[in-house]
Amino acid sequence: MSLKFRLQRHGRKGRAFYHIVVTDSRNARNGRFIEQVGYYDPTPANSIAEVKTDRMAHWYKVGCRPTNAVENILKNIKKVDLNALAKSPV
Repeated sequence: MSLKFRLQRHGRKGRAFYHIVVTDSRNARNGRFIEQVGYYDPTPANSIAEVKTDRMAHWYKVGCRPTNAVENILKNIKKVDLNALAKSPV
């Protein structure tokens, strides 16, 4: 089972927001997930991203890896350092 941090789309047409979830890479985008670890609202007026850093660290140590979109969001908000997570012991 290959785990991924992935964006799950919610909201209405033209006003999307996303949940950051831990899921199996074979599941559908909005399908079954294991745990919700954050959210991202990309609207220009209030671009907000919030993550549970302790839970992200746990899942990263278990083997979960972010998709490109989630990785870019994490770099922009600068709350989770992926390099530090990769170096930490399991």
